[in-house]
Amino acid sequence: MTLAANSQTSFPAAANPRAPSARPRRAKSTDTLGISLVTLASLIALWFLAAHFGWASSLFLPSPAEVLTQFSAVAADGYANGTLLNHTMASLGRIATALAAGIVVGIPLGLLMGLNRWVKGIFSVPIDLYWGLPPLAYLPLLIIWLGIGETSKIVLLSLSTFAPICFAAQAGVRSVPAERINAALSLGANRLQLFTSIILPSALPEIMTGLRIAIGAGLSTLVAAELIAAQSGLGYMIMSAANFLATDVVFVGLIVIAALAFAFTSGMRWLEHRLVPWKGKL
Repeated sequence: MTLAANSQTSFPAAANPRAPSARPRRAKSTDTLGISLVTLASLIALWFLAAHFGWASSLFLPSPAEVLTQFSAVAADGYANGTLLNHTMASLGRIATALAAGIVVGIPLGLLMGLNRWVKGIFSVPIDLYWGLPPLAYLPLLIIWLGIGETSKIVLLSLSTFAPICFAAQAGVRSVPAERINAALSLGANRLQLFTSIILPSALPEIMTGLRIAIGAGLSTLVAAELIAAQSGLGYMIMSAANFLATDVVFVGLIVIAALAFAFTSGMRWLEHRLVPWKGKL
């Protein structure tokens, strides 16, 4: 009885070393955040020094104070037929609509391409062909077909977000271990249960990664589309400022776009943490 009691009390002691395993992981994330903040502060300090000591002309590199002043002026008085909020909301509306279209079409099609070789054989070639082209290459064609209104911009942005989402969904299906599928089948799972309980959850990490790539591709394409055929938006504001050598306004637009990209990325990381908390832990 004493031996049994001793053996039973030894289990918690053996399990204790595993308990603090979460602490180093939190410490790592905190250290990474600290390094990122120091890097950002260093870049801003370098910008201050370059402007203060005149390493570059203010025409090419305005000081942070000048950019901040211009930011307040554009936010209050507007620039290029609209306030900063108007231009930001116009760009956000376009990218949100295109991203929604890419998700609604790209995820189901990508899942089907991963599950069915006929669907993959039919759609992989046209997607590969257009995805290899720069968006500016077929933007003039979209303008000829659809005009210079919002439709051509939305279609262009939807094409730029659709491909990475579709490919990510397909890769997610292909990454499902065969052992997991065979285990579910041996337990009597039908096709619907196999898809909802095994395939889709296993593909979610790849899909979330594809969404983050699609957001970056959509933002870069958004600026390109607004540079050529737009009357509002951050890209239009940047192009209008560049025509008049208003470099400080260009910096304002770039900073807003960078802030939007950071917000989108942070939101996707939060969503990824909520939807696929097991990612990186298995």
